[in-house]
Amino acid sequence: MSDIFDFSPRKHVFAVMGNPIKHSKSPQIHQQFARQTGHHIEYNAIHVDLGGFVQAVRNFQANHGQGLNITVPFKIEAFQLADSVTPRAQAAGAVNTLILQPDEKIIGDNTDGYGLVYDLQSHLQWPIRGQHILILGAGGAARGIIQPLMDLQPASLSIANRTVSKAGQLADDFSASGKIRALGYSQLEGQHYDLVINATSASLDARLPPLPDDLLRPRANCYDMMYSARPTAFLQWAQQHQAGAAADGLGMLVGQAAESYYQWLGTRPEIAPVIPLIRQQMQ
Repeated sequence: MSDIFDFSPRKHVFAVMGNPIKHSKSPQIHQQFARQTGHHIEYNAIHVDLGGFVQAVRNFQANHGQGLNITVPFKIEAFQLADSVTPRAQAAGAVNTLILQPDEKIIGDNTDGYGLVYDLQSHLQWPIRGQHILILGAGGAARGIIQPLMDLQPASLSIANRTVSKAGQLADDFSASGKIRALGYSQLEGQHYDLVINATSASLDARLPPLPDDLLRPRANCYDMMYSARPTAFLQWAQQHQAGAAADGLGMLVGQAAESYYQWLGTRPEIAPVIPLIRQQMQ
């Protein structure tokens, strides 16, 4: 009978697409989730040439792929490709998760904000409600986290960017959520914050926006959405300026991956045990 019937567990096929992609920890993260949940998955990292994203998704879909994580620089293209998007993806204007349906329809989601809020509140146990928050940068990374932060009722939220008009456009886009202030970096003099989130990628290149020395309130926290084996330039700045605590974005990465996994398979894996495992692999 075993020659006729296949009793092996069904394999679920997922991947992450980006350019570059070699650095991605997503395959290791999702394999940890599969071990927890008992799913049999295949998860690959796929390098996609610029201009080839749509075809790459169609090819993956044709080969029985069920879900994709999307990283830079394809999150806007993923938003445009999706047949429908979730409210949080609509708010972000970008998609980092594609759910590939049996009828070939594509649902787009954005789990970045979920990952950030999980890391800040549940993992790090940093307060958000009633805090004065500053986001550095006004690109796609910032766009994906504004609504989830505003939903938690901070005392204020400001966006600082080299080009003030870009920060202003972002503030306008989310104006229905409450008052959001747009600033140039030179306007940060005399401003003080409880939580500063670096949504730029500059610190990985050992670069920083021009930040005043007195930017942080007493016991303020600093969070870099980038992650690295060593402290980023922004986290080094935080330590030098007596931040109450400082953390990189590895917890956010694992958190957003867990939410993607839940959207694909309907099972929510545990996030906390995976963070130190991935951290250890980065050493």
